[in-house]
Amino acid sequence: MTPHPSSDSVFVRACRGEEVPFTPVWFMRQAGRYMAEYREMRSTTGFIELCQNPELMAETARFAAERIHADAAILFSDLLLILMPMGLGLEYTKGKGPQLSGCVRTAADVERIEVADPASLSYVYDGVRATREVLPKDLPLIGFSGCPFTLASYACEGGGSKNYLHTKTLMYRDPDAWHALMGKLVDSLIPYLSAQADAGAQVLQIFDSWIGALGPEDYVTFVQPHSARLIAGIKERHPTVPLIHFGTGSCSLLEVMQEAGGDVIGIDFQTSFADGRRRLGDDQPVQGNLDPVALMADWDDLKVMVQRVLDANAGRPGHIFNLGHGILPPTPVDNVMRVADYVHEQTAR
Repeated sequence: MTPHPSSDSVFVRACRGEEVPFTPVWFMRQAGRYMAEYREMRSTTGFIELCQNPELMAETARFAAERIHADAAILFSDLLLILMPMGLGLEYTKGKGPQLSGCVRTAADVERIEVADPASLSYVYDGVRATREVLPKDLPLIGFSGCPFTLASYACEGGGSKNYLHTKTLMYRDPDAWHALMGKLVDSLIPYLSAQADAGAQVLQIFDSWIGALGPEDYVTFVQPHSARLIAGIKERHPTVPLIHFGTGSCSLLEVMQEAGGDVIGIDFQTSFADGRRRLGDDQPVQGNLDPVALMADWDDLKVMVQRVLDANAGRPGHIFNLGHGILPPTPVDNVMRVADYVHEQTAR
C-alpha cells in the first residue's frame, strides 16, 4: 500500500522519534466548546447526532485544526460511542455530561454485555473518510478510542465519579467478572481502532482518562494485561500507524503504562515534564504537557509556562507539544493559536 502523504509529516515523524525541523503541536479537545463556531453548531444539533454525521464531523475537525495552526487534526467523535452496541444506553444531558443506562455491576451484568459489531459503528469510519477528504493532504488525522479501564469505569459508574466505587467493587470482589468485562472491551476496540486506520487515520490515540484512580499495583494486576493486548492487537494489524497512549493522573503509572505499550506516551499536566522525560527515557517519544488552565493566563505568563515545557524537553527528538489534558470551554481561542505559533517559532531548527 502506498503511504499517505501525511505519513512523512512533521507530526508523524515526531511520533516515530525522528529528528524534525520544529516541534509539532496539537491540542486534546481542539475541536470543541471553546470555539464560538462549535457552540453555534451545537445550538441546533445534539451531540450524539453530531458524532453520527460524517459531514459535520469533518467540518468540525478541519476548521479547528486549520484555525489554530495545529500539526494534526483529530477525528470529531466520542469515547463512549462504542458502549452503545455493547448494550448500554447513552445520552448527554446538559450540565451533567454523559449518562449511561444498563450499568455493569455484577457478573450477570458482564455476561449480558456483547462484543461490539464493528459494522455498528460505520458512521465513525464514514466520519474518518469524510474528514480525510477535506483535510490538506499533508495534515495527518488522529483516530481514537478510550482505553479499556476508562470505558469499563463508565460502564460501571454510569457517568462521572469521584471514588469509582462501583468500578473498584467489581474489580476487587469479582476479579473474574472484571477481567471478562475488560476482555470484551479489548475485543471490541481492536477492530474499531483498526477500522479507523483502514478508513484513513494516520495516527491513533487511546485515552485512559480515569486511570489516575488506580495505583501501580492495581494497574499491573487489573489493567496492564488488557491495555497491552489492545495495543499489540492494533500494532499487529497496523504496524506502521503510530499509537499514542495517554492517561490522566498517571504520574505514578508512567513506567507501567510504558510497559503496556505505545509509540508515544502522553504525560499529563500533574507530572513534571522533565521528570517524565527522565523516567521514560530519551528514546521514548512523548506528548505533553501544559496545564489546560494555563491557557487562561495573560500571554506574558503563558509564554513562560510554554517555554518551561520546551526547556524541559531540551531539544530531544520525539516531542509532540500538547496539553496535559483537554482544552476547557472558557479558553480564549487566541491563546491557543499563540501557543502553537510560539512553539513552532521557538523550536525551529
